[in-house]
Amino acid sequence: MFSIKSFSISLALAGAAVAGAAHAGVVVSSSGPSAGQFPAGKKLDDNASITLKAGDTVTVLTGGGTRVIKGAGVHRVAAAGESKRSTFAVLTRQRSAQRVRTGAVRGTGTAAAAERSPNLWYVDVSRSGAMCVASPDAVRLWRPGGQTAATYTIGSAQVVFAENTRDVAWDAAAMPVTDGASYSIAAPDGGSTNVVNFVMLDAVPEEPEDLAARLIEKGCTNQLELLTSALS
Repeated sequence: MFSIKSFSISLALAGAAVAGAAHAGVVVSSSGPSAGQFPAGKKLDDNASITLKAGDTVTVLTGGGTRVIKGAGVHRVAAAGESKRSTFAVLTRQRSAQRVRTGAVRGTGTAAAAERSPNLWYVDVSRSGAMCVASPDAVRLWRPGGQTAATYTIGSAQVVFAENTRDVAWDAAAMPVTDGASYSIAAPDGGSTNVVNFVMLDAVPEEPEDLAARLIEKGCTNQLELLTSALS
């Protein structure tokens, strides 16, 4: 039976749903005179505006993607543009590392050097830093370039990349992925050594801005850079 009371409750719930649809963006980096007002991790409502001075640059990640705001004046935080939802879904997909098909290398020279990891949960052997992980099974090793075969040394284990291969499975049995686990990754032929420190996440946030905030909180700057770049 219809009643004024039930109708009012329905309207209230609908209003709450609409209000909840407006997500807050998160500052991922800032520079310039106003940088102190916009530290990394600060939440900004999508519908809000910010006032910047000459020389200011603020990079904000919202549900619609990454936006670089710069220059003196009043700027809207969110801007209309192409949705980045599909890109975010692919970048954060968690699949069994053992069942992922190895990707072949496309491009050489500068193009290869500029390429980025296709997945947020792949360990970049060329970089040191904290590595946030929600599912140890989804971890793989990834290298830029990859035209030639190469063997990397991780602790006492050796990992072989075949010719024209960018990513290989992470051996979780030999190298357990746990919170605080640290591994040194030595490049072939006595090259540079990078250190990766794993940080476990309880879950992966469903919204890009929430994931960015979590990466900032945990100090996973390499993944934050990848997320920011991919959603630009």
